[in-house]
Amino acid sequence: MGKPTGFLEYGRREGSVAAPLVRIGDFKEFHEALPLEEQRLQGARCMDCGVPFCQMGVMIGGMASGCPLHNLVPEINDLVWRNCMEQAYVRLASTNCFPEFTSRVCPALCEAACTCGLHTQPVSTKENEKAVIEYAFANGLVQAEVPKVRTGKKVAVVGSGPAGLAAAWQLNRRGHWVTVYERSDRPGGLLRYGIPNMKLEKSVIDRRVELMEQSGIRFVCNTDVGKDIGSQELTAQYDRVLLACGASRPRDIEVKGRDAKGIYFAVDFLKEVTKTLLDSNFQKIPYELAKGKNVLVIGGGDTGNDCVGTVIRLGAAGVVQLEMMPKPPKEREEKNPWPQWPRVLKTDYGQEEAAACFGQDPRQYQTTVTEFIKDQKGRVCAVKTVSLAPKTDPKTKRVSMAPVEGSGKEIPVDLVLIAAGFLGAEVYVTDCFGVKCNARNCVDTRPKAYETSMANVFAAGDMRRGQSLVVWAIAEGREAARAVDESLMGYTNL
Repeated sequence: MGKPTGFLEYGRREGSVAAPLVRIGDFKEFHEALPLEEQRLQGARCMDCGVPFCQMGVMIGGMASGCPLHNLVPEINDLVWRNCMEQAYVRLASTNCFPEFTSRVCPALCEAACTCGLHTQPVSTKENEKAVIEYAFANGLVQAEVPKVRTGKKVAVVGSGPAGLAAAWQLNRRGHWVTVYERSDRPGGLLRYGIPNMKLEKSVIDRRVELMEQSGIRFVCNTDVGKDIGSQELTAQYDRVLLACGASRPRDIEVKGRDAKGIYFAVDFLKEVTKTLLDSNFQKIPYELAKGKNVLVIGGGDTGNDCVGTVIRLGAAGVVQLEMMPKPPKEREEKNPWPQWPRVLKTDYGQEEAAACFGQDPRQYQTTVTEFIKDQKGRVCAVKTVSLAPKTDPKTKRVSMAPVEGSGKEIPVDLVLIAAGFLGAEVYVTDCFGVKCNARNCVDTRPKAYETSMANVFAAGDMRRGQSLVVWAIAEGREAARAVDESLMGYTNL
């Protein structure tokens, strides 16, 4: 695949990225594409390695190695190199419903497992994928897919995040009538309101949703299933129901002073920012949320980084990001060999921007909050923190992070954003449908299947597997669609 000697002849190149101090001036995407002729050379670097871990999508050491969608990575790279972009799109679309999403927000599990990356830089598969899908849109290759024959079966998909959208797309292609319910005012779920616009421009979502509507999929927004409409009504109207509501219950920081004003869950804050931008057609930027404020972000993951990048664009005076775990090493350790996911230090766009604006990386490792301090008006004005150190339980051998005596500090803050992860599915939804949940508050399904404890009710995505990546949600949605289709028809050709 690719050019046999390509990985020796061409170095890895990526599209240009706007400088941090430039890109913080707006909420637009800031990654530019390479010219197609240069992108072809990146496809040529795919080395015909024989065992393409890039497309395996298997769990190694508790983390995925390779693409969970099993994208035909070597074939696509080869077709990019040969300038056969239409054929490359056909290959890509056969496994991935929404390459325009994954090529923007996926952490590129394929590249982490690339054989070329064992001794040099991996193939730029993610940018190759983006080049293919954007070429396809620009040249009219991505079309609405109206089924020639309808089965007469009706399916309700609850939730319009990546899992729900993927399932709806597949089920509609099969000929079923699909209705997608979304509690927010616009479709997209996590893609719409959980990921900032500079990481995924919302016009990209609108473009796909429009195609889905043209294909016959119906979207019902501003309808919160479990509150506005019950399970009995849905199960009476539809032959099958697929729950794809995400793991949307945020983890709280339950310490003294938590009731102070000025403390928000990250998802609520990011949604408010994005909704303000969309409602005003990007004419109103909600500077009042963070301008001139000292911001504390609790949580070191992707959502925490998104908060850092967002408050900088809103004019924050400073930002600190707390991470409970130790600082990762710069290089792979022996206990973390290729092709495992590399557990190494990564600096994302928000942290780069904070360093450019304030002179240092915003992250403070092995630190947690012990108290929120309020001023006379009840607003948060400072937080007390404590350092943490790894501690091994002598009986279970499990490692936990324990407070270090005498390490307390106080940080002045005006705004706190909690990005500490999620605790599974919303209870009111699972209670409404009476489905069983596991210890992680995720919906239980039959082994190697997607059907819940309630007949004709299925579950997929973060709601089933817990907080995860967009690429896993799409994979779950596709597999759940297969299960629903087989349940309806007695067989499936999805």
